[in-house]
Amino acid sequence: MTLISFVVPAFRVQGYLRECLDSILDQPVADIEVIGVDDCSPDDSGEILAEYAARDRRVHAVRLTENVGLGPARNVGLDRAVGEYVWFVDGDDWLAPECLAEVAERLRATRPDVLLVDHVRTHWNNAATSSAMAEVFPEPPGEGTFRLRDRPETLRLLHTAWNRLVRRQFLLKEGLRFAPGWYEDVSFSYPVLMAAERIGVLDRVCVNYRQRRAGAITRTRGDRHFEVFHQWHRVFRLMDSWGPAVDDLRPAIFERMIWHYLTVLGNGQRIAPDLRPAFFAQITADYARWLPPGGYPAPEGTEGLKHRLVAAGRWRTFSALRSAYRARDAARRTARSTKRRVAPPARRAARLARDTLLREYYRAELRRPVDPTLAVYAAYWYRGYADNPAAIYEAARRLAPGVRGVWIVRRDRVHTVPEGVEYVVAGTPAYYRALARARWLVNNVNFPDFVRKRAGSVHVQTHHGTPVKVMGLDQQRYPIGAVGMDFAGLLRRVDRWDYSVSANSFSTQMWERAYPAAYTTLEVGYPRNDRLVTATAEEVLGLRAELGLGPGERVVLYAPTHREHLPGYRPPFDPERLLDVLGPSGRLLMRSHYFHDRDRRVRRPADRERVRDVSGHPRVEDLYLVADVLVTDYSSAMFDYAVLDRPIVVYAPDWEAYRLARGVYFDLLDQPPGAVATSFADLLDLFRSGTVDAEAATKARQRFRARFCALEDGRAAERVVRRVFLGEQPEPAPGGC
Repeated sequence: MTLISFVVPAFRVQGYLRECLDSILDQPVADIEVIGVDDCSPDDSGEILAEYAARDRRVHAVRLTENVGLGPARNVGLDRAVGEYVWFVDGDDWLAPECLAEVAERLRATRPDVLLVDHVRTHWNNAATSSAMAEVFPEPPGEGTFRLRDRPETLRLLHTAWNRLVRRQFLLKEGLRFAPGWYEDVSFSYPVLMAAERIGVLDRVCVNYRQRRAGAITRTRGDRHFEVFHQWHRVFRLMDSWGPAVDDLRPAIFERMIWHYLTVLGNGQRIAPDLRPAFFAQITADYARWLPPGGYPAPEGTEGLKHRLVAAGRWRTFSALRSAYRARDAARRTARSTKRRVAPPARRAARLARDTLLREYYRAELRRPVDPTLAVYAAYWYRGYADNPAAIYEAARRLAPGVRGVWIVRRDRVHTVPEGVEYVVAGTPAYYRALARARWLVNNVNFPDFVRKRAGSVHVQTHHGTPVKVMGLDQQRYPIGAVGMDFAGLLRRVDRWDYSVSANSFSTQMWERAYPAAYTTLEVGYPRNDRLVTATAEEVLGLRAELGLGPGERVVLYAPTHREHLPGYRPPFDPERLLDVLGPSGRLLMRSHYFHDRDRRVRRPADRERVRDVSGHPRVEDLYLVADVLVTDYSSAMFDYAVLDRPIVVYAPDWEAYRLARGVYFDLLDQPPGAVATSFADLLDLFRSGTVDAEAATKARQRFRARFCALEDGRAAERVVRRVFLGEQPEPAPGGC
């Protein structure tokens, strides 16, 4: 018999759902099932559930035809469960490694109606906050079971569905299910504890409770937070139906209700100021309605004062007290953040003075109106005219001629700007003026920290590749590759984004977890890849001629990525030996990562008769078009080049070290775009044997293209321009909820 049925509802959790499912399926317990319920999610959560169900028989995917909400979606999963116990796990949380073995052992040993497990709150900075388990049970509760009236302090544990496993037959016998609406955990979790004859506690962290920056109801303002009252009313009406049998529990339940109401009211991210008086009034009404005849154990100190003010209905006094405490806390934070400043050296002081003057000029320009026709473009930290921003710029010139596009470039890269393209040099007054006045700001990386998000301005983050390696906040788990990163600063920059351009569903999922914020995703394909789709055979021949490549020559492009954690590392690569294998018609183009454009330590390959260093070529798309084969490692180049449907070789001699130190989003060697080599000798053998072009490599590329290149139709830049510059709304997807 299946021991545990996991019920995982999914709605707008595509960025986290894989981690959740993997954390369950990778546990060392076999007799489990996972019922994933797609609550008509508008993102790809349903597709992820279907993908897992197709490859793991323990997973069952259910797709609802309309959005019913978290509680009813859990009920759908409960109705399909066959396990002895049910564990409701939210799709954006994840289990601690190896925890399930202890859970299963306790369930089999004690057969509780309910087993409570510990959790930690996991924040965006990878910090974890402990639960109240240690406070509620200063002495470990042991392996025995108990009833709630024997240990009423159990009520002080967080009232969620995901920190408890419940015996399924017990739920069916008691008729306990989830109610619709927000705060659905309330009217489920408390009745479960009151009805249970055998409650167990496992003092072991099993759940990572993700504290999302965006998308969680706890961070959503609105009047739906008033639904918390309806859920608590259900609890007390149920107690009324149970009669005197639960009268002894009423005082403790009542205290939890008032505590919960005040918690919701005190969270400024939930209740807007204009709704707080009405919310407080409802608390007062419920206080009078449900107060137990014999009173209840009211807290002491400030919390007790809040309860007395609620009982008396004194909103103005309550609000003034709240404001006073908030002002005190703000003063304390300011005092802690004040630091002594050290005088800089003379040369640095002069540079600082100049920068200060320019920043003051920038602030002055911010007071002038936004220029309604100005769009500012940048790429790769001002390295020049390139990538997705360049493709969007060209489409905007064609489709939105009233928009004036201006590029920002470094002084040493001015010569790379095409003729006729307006630009400003980074660091000049014109640069600061453009940044201050622009209506649109388009970049494939972030603009500097000093750039302010003005009302009326639109920031477009295009990114610059589908990610193999982990990015953004996910890098916190791989500190070797994240030395010197300021993650709080990163989030401040991300909060400026209005749009995030995504090449495919996979990228969308990863960006949502790596860069959590309130931007709108434009999943439209990559604008820079439009040229790969639309280029004609004549254009390709012209490009080959410009690079000195004959029509009958086989051109291999070698483009390895940068290793942040190993700046001096270069994969073993001998151009001459590869050319010997390619034969007399073989040509080799070598391109280093753009991070090395100023690094004098990087040894460039000397141009020889059949080898050419193309690191300085302004547009990598030209190189893709002329190449017959791409050899790369973990670079996003593979996703772009796959658009051309030509052979790709993954050359990854340091794969195991890279995935452990730098972190990756998927197993590239298991799901490659073509043939794979883990040593230079293997790479030579792939070309020597013809494996590069073999049927297995072709099928791998087809699967890769289906997953990552489905949107690349040559119109990605147009879709961005129509949405961002022209304000056109996309057509709704067919079959949507």
